[in-house]
Amino acid sequence: MGGRLRSEIKRKGPFAGAELEAFLNLQRTADALARGLAEALKPAGLSGPQYNILRILRGAGAGGCVCRELGERMVTRDPDITRLLDRLEARDLVARERGREDRRVVKTRVTEKGLRLLESLDAPVADLHRRLLGHLGARRLRALIELLEVARERAR
Repeated sequence: MGGRLRSEIKRKGPFAGAELEAFLNLQRTADALARGLAEALKPAGLSGPQYNILRILRGAGAGGCVCRELGERMVTRDPDITRLLDRLEARDLVARERGREDRRVVKTRVTEKGLRLLESLDAPVADLHRRLLGHLGARRLRALIELLEVARERAR
């Protein structure tokens, strides 16, 4: 097991340390998984970050979220949440409303149309996750989750 990355990226010599090899493996794997998600979302005309926002808003319920909160909850950071929301709003997948007490506060909620779109994607995305990661089995998945969480602690 191991050492496949050198072959995949056609690297002739060894890596300058296991840390570099692990880092590059993480990047390559994240890219492969993201491409799989992009393909699953393509028929719905959504990007990964747009899908993430819709899922966050579905989870937030009727109360919705303010822009800052969406940014904090995103799986991958996106510096322009407003642009993402503009595109989702133009498709009537989200609705924004200014606060009555404080007009500076803008809450975003997922619309019924957005909920229906998410519901149509739930099974295909779950199938994708099973297809891409299910072969690892429960024990290896738990170990992978723990290792990734420990690694991410240093990246903050």
